[in-house]
Amino acid sequence: METMENTSILEELLVKKSQQKKKISPNNYKERLFVLTKTSLSYYEYDKDKKGNRKGSIDIKKIRCVETVNPEEPTLLERQYPFQVVYKGGLLYIYTANEERRRHWLEALHKEIKGNPDLLNKYHKGFFSNGKFMCCNQTCKSAPGCTIWETYSSLLAANTAVKPLPPVPGKQYQEAVVLAADKSFLKEALAVYNYEPQGNSDIPLVRDNKYYVLKDDDPDWWQVRDLEGNEGFAPRACLKEIAQTSDELGGITEIDDVSSEEEESIDRYDWYAGNISRGQAEQLLQRKGKEGAFMVRNSSHVGKYTVSVLCMASRERKGTVKHYHVHLNNTNQFYLAENHCFSSISKLIHYHQHNSAGVVTRLRHAVSTKTNKVPSTAMLGNGPWELKREDIVLLKEIGSGQFGVVQKGKWKEKYDIAVKMIKEGSMSEDEFIEEAETMMKLNHPKLVKLYGVCTKTYPIYLVAEYMANGCLLSYLKSHGKELHPFQLVEMCCHVCEAMAFLEKHQFIHRDLAARNCLVDSDLTVKVSDFGMARYVLDDQYVSSLGTKFPVKWSAPEVFHYTKFSSKSDVWAFGILMWEVFSLGKQPYERCDNMQVIEKITHGYRLYRPQLASEAIYQIMYSCWHELPEKRPTFHHLLSLFEPHKEDDHP
Repeated sequence: METMENTSILEELLVKKSQQKKKISPNNYKERLFVLTKTSLSYYEYDKDKKGNRKGSIDIKKIRCVETVNPEEPTLLERQYPFQVVYKGGLLYIYTANEERRRHWLEALHKEIKGNPDLLNKYHKGFFSNGKFMCCNQTCKSAPGCTIWETYSSLLAANTAVKPLPPVPGKQYQEAVVLAADKSFLKEALAVYNYEPQGNSDIPLVRDNKYYVLKDDDPDWWQVRDLEGNEGFAPRACLKEIAQTSDELGGITEIDDVSSEEEESIDRYDWYAGNISRGQAEQLLQRKGKEGAFMVRNSSHVGKYTVSVLCMASRERKGTVKHYHVHLNNTNQFYLAENHCFSSISKLIHYHQHNSAGVVTRLRHAVSTKTNKVPSTAMLGNGPWELKREDIVLLKEIGSGQFGVVQKGKWKEKYDIAVKMIKEGSMSEDEFIEEAETMMKLNHPKLVKLYGVCTKTYPIYLVAEYMANGCLLSYLKSHGKELHPFQLVEMCCHVCEAMAFLEKHQFIHRDLAARNCLVDSDLTVKVSDFGMARYVLDDQYVSSLGTKFPVKWSAPEVFHYTKFSSKSDVWAFGILMWEVFSLGKQPYERCDNMQVIEKITHGYRLYRPQLASEAIYQIMYSCWHELPEKRPTFHHLLSLFEPHKEDDHP
């Protein structure tokens, strides 16, 4: 007789990925009949409508997490909806036919595991593949998760009997109770502006109200929860991170995050550079070229800071940059040298501006990366993308491109912007305006931000993020000789990160080259003009036989068949890498377009630049495989760069 424990809750034919318990195990996919009961999740052979031998079973009590997982790249249509079952001793990946079936399985499994004692509060959103997690590159299968598992708190709450608290008046206490009952947020934030939602997924903000930040991985939008439990997305620029103390929480709990409090307070100082890398800091300080030039930046160790300072008393013509980690002692005081401790980083910097005290030289000249960028709300004008022309003042011409002149401007007389003034007849305007909103939503730290357009009168304005150091190609030609090879690798990585993001969102650039990348004030390289080639009306540019067509950056399938894809972008990225490591040289410099087409068709590829190691050349060469499917994805290219990055050691 069938008991409640072994009664089937769900049965379905699903695809299971091999668990690769040994490194040499083949990576395969098998159709199995999955059966969920109160006590186990089991899977069976299934052939000719018959259930065969049981091939595996997981005890429900041993399951620690059930969550979606990002699809592998590239992936087949039938493997678009994977989820993962993390249990004591293993990890199982299962594929459903569609999103509705996946959600059904997740809900059923969550219901059964909510009483489990060892649930995880973090999980891995990427597959474990080729010996590492694709999301964070950890190589141990049992490595702790890297992403907050939002479902954890609701499962935990369902499993915990909470004694009702006696009624105590006062808003402060209510906030504390909400905080104590749900610790799944990352941090607290205060609304500094009111915000009215622009879409279904947004949440309204009320100035001076407190919110709990659930996700902060997008540079422009945070996912937050208000005190009533409503969740949604809000502009990062409208929120200010706040520190929490036991006094604020009425003694219920204590969160003491010195680093986040300090980061908020030091952001106003010119010497604080935020999230720039060791390589970028060295470039900026050596360009300053003065003894004691310095900046403070976020360390590669989360929550820590590094002071980078230039010393000219060395044999190096450009001087040597020294990096000092800011340490915290057991009384929460900051120091570079143990005998000189301070209650804040600003006080520490002030002291070392007047005394070297264990540092190679005193901190004499603050090097700033700060600019007057438009706040990241992306809602600047009358509608989602239409801006008021009267809010824009044009200052000076900073370049010209396929569509017309580019000017530096000011928005609202305060914020720096770049304005592309579209000359009539150069662009398929109606098609572009239809797509402008989609392009504005592509937010990534390594993509040049498109703020909006002015289309009411001619010339049409494209309003974008202002990048102080201009075009990457020009930067390489004027400053390339100052750069170390690892700094060139870093530039390629910046571009690759942006392209991996576009690839993930199935957006094709079509004209990737150094001329279409820009360099910010902190030397971050960002990709610009993504997708704009679709709107060019110049036949010389559109036709592969035209003299303006970028043949030298084009894959064979593009100049033969006008077939664009993320893999044709990969080919162009290989050419961009060559431009970077040759410091801005023209690829195939002695050949015209027809000669280039003939050479590539017969197997010729660009030579290795002098500054590129053999390993780096192999990365760029892998982008130039004749068959698109043989070229790596941008996601894979990022992993190839990893061993060539400079470590951020002091």
